[in-house]
Amino acid sequence: MPTITQPLTPGSYFHIYNKGVNGINLFYNSGNYEYFLMLYERHIDPVANTFAWCLLGNHFHLLVRIKEVEEVTEGEDLTGFKNLSGLEGKEKDEKYTLWVSKRFSNLFNAYAQEAR
Repeated sequence: MPTITQPLTPGSYFHIYNKGVNGINLFYNSGNYEYFLMLYERHIDPVANTFAWCLLGNHFHLLVRIKEVEEVTEGEDLTGFKNLSGLEGKEKDEKYTLWVSKRFSNLFNAYAQEAR
């Protein structure tokens, strides 16, 4: 299956999915599922509305809408978000898109390092 990448632009909807290499399991027990969802809440909830998710043994699916910059609220773990202040227009959107992508990357990397 080819890898399809596109920027996680604000206000857009995405079906995000991932699978284990060679079909190996991503989730081995109920604790793995709980840990993934805890990380998901920490990294993704501040930047995306989740409409559906499905965690299966060897893969997962997420249906999300990336929040607009104005929808991201204070009080969340927004490390790096403050760097957007003072930017406007296309430059702000591009930096925000990169920041959102980094949060998804952080989720996947954090889970991969712990789930074994």
